[in-house]
Amino acid sequence: MNVKISRNAAKVLQLELDKEENKGLLVRVQVTHSHGDHAHYGLGLDDKSENDVLVSTDKGIDVILDKNEPLLDGIRIDYFYTPEEGFMITNPSKGNHGDH
Repeated sequence: MNVKISRNAAKVLQLELDKEENKGLLVRVQVTHSHGDHAHYGLGLDDKSENDVLVSTDKGIDVILDKNEPLLDGIRIDYFYTPEEGFMITNPSKGNHGDH
């Protein structure tokens, strides 16, 4: 499985991972809703389970994904400051370029 993280997203995620209350947790991306070949994604911090795969990224952030969910393979995690601050997760490899 493959995950890309933008520089902005990596900075914000690392700040969260460095907090004392988050020690030992990993970044998790999950499918919150899907229809057809399109998915909506959720992001959080969690522990790895037996159904997960750990994906290392080029930004030094490890991400856990459900190994049985094909819509997670190829996701991109971005963080934008404008027009509204927050994360956006897309999967260009599956034709998902943002929410509709």
